[in-house]
Amino acid sequence: MSDQFSTEISDRICTHMNEDHATAVVLYAQAYGDKPEATSAQMLAIDANGMDLTAQINDETVPVRVKFDRTLTDAEDAHHILIDMLKQARKAAK
Repeated sequence: MSDQFSTEISDRICTHMNEDHATAVVLYAQAYGDKPEATSAQMLAIDANGMDLTAQINDETVPVRVKFDRTLTDAEDAHHILIDMLKQARKAAK
């Protein structure tokens, strides 16, 4: 993991997303993790290239890797791409 995405930074982002934006994490799994049947999800880690999630599908927990379309530079960049991805997923779901 790069300095920009230390374990502490990854943990902070994941905790925030899981506690405050749980529905967004499910949308990431559904839209970008190719798991449209996911009913819940958790963000486990984030790095410059993507995020690791687990998704609940039919009472089974499955790992999901979501790759970003570019390499991120820092936590602020992660914040922006997560918002952009959420907006895209919501737009596609309409």
